[in-house]
Amino acid sequence: MRRTAHGTVADLPVPDTAARAHSERVVAALRADIRASDGWISFARYMELALYAPGLGYYAAGATKLGQDGDFVTAPEMSPLFGAALAVQLSAILDVTIGRDIVELGAGTGRLAADVLNALAAADALPARYRILETSPDLRERQRATLARDASAHMPRVEWVDTLPAAIDGAVIANEVLDAIPVHLVRTHGGAAFERGVGWDADACRFEWVDQPAGHRLAALASQRFPGDMDYLSELNPAAEALVRSIGSSLEGGAALFIDYGFAAAEYYHPQRSQGTLMCHYRHRAHADPFLWPGLNDVTAHVDFTAIAEAGVAAGLHVGGFAPQAPFLMSCGVLDLLAAVGPPDSAAYLEAAAPVQRLLSPAEMGEFLKVLALARSDGIEWKGYALVDRSGRL
Repeated sequence: MRRTAHGTVADLPVPDTAARAHSERVVAALRADIRASDGWISFARYMELALYAPGLGYYAAGATKLGQDGDFVTAPEMSPLFGAALAVQLSAILDVTIGRDIVELGAGTGRLAADVLNALAAADALPARYRILETSPDLRERQRATLARDASAHMPRVEWVDTLPAAIDGAVIANEVLDAIPVHLVRTHGGAAFERGVGWDADACRFEWVDQPAGHRLAALASQRFPGDMDYLSELNPAAEALVRSIGSSLEGGAALFIDYGFAAAEYYHPQRSQGTLMCHYRHRAHADPFLWPGLNDVTAHVDFTAIAEAGVAAGLHVGGFAPQAPFLMSCGVLDLLAAVGPPDSAAYLEAAAPVQRLLSPAEMGEFLKVLALARSDGIEWKGYALVDRSGRL
């Protein structure tokens, strides 16, 4: 989960001159795309360009995104014990496979890869190879630097790939990946479905929301998932579901772990959540304006884990478990790992305990982040779901 303080746009720090100039270039690219599309683009297209346009988008340009100097901090950046605990479940997945592959999607700074490899090495359970699918050249370099510094002995096992491997026999890790896949915004009103897209208001010189009738696919999904007796606005993410189906097609043995913040469908599309879950992150602050400084903000939406599970099942996988992050990590022994750091009154223990508390706290990451396992193989020991398994709620 992107751990940030919530606030209004007025609370945000102002970008410096270079950052504002970069954002202006992103705005120009978005405006050009809108002009080329007869004045309207879907929000999914807007989000795609704002995050991933080559050389311009948030993840494709060179500014620091993750960590204390960036815009948000993810769980692996907070404590090496996150990766060490996750490695317990990964080892159990690898044990039922021949290939013993690990594929990580969107590896951030490389922190999770380093911690997982070090923990698996300590347990004499290293994978045959660790492949990282990363589209950002900047993040690839950060990942290489992190691994060279903190897991250099395992670098021969690591390789970077541009596309999802056609065959995977092992474990797939997607830590806070699905939330950054561009979403469509759909509004239902008076029994009709509209897709909320983006136009350019020339008089006000700014982006504006523009609704148009939704296409058949999105309208059908909204009819299936949204409350049927009220006006409603929320996100739909066919691209994330397609990615999961692709992972299912590639996964010959083993399982995939999806770690993200979100809900099962009944909670995601609850009547009280009638304005969706879209959120932006800038300098460790969360806000709700995706039109503010495009290219400088992360833009995310919560994950509909029911839809993700159904996509996996459609690809021939089965649900191995579904639980909040806190019980998952505790089932994987994170508190034992913490105890091994040193005596409870030692400086090392106290330093390690604070971030672990944030990983487990229901008010922070412990409840909001969920862990969904989708498996190809039978016989996996689901250590992470020993305490809690909410698969029945999907």
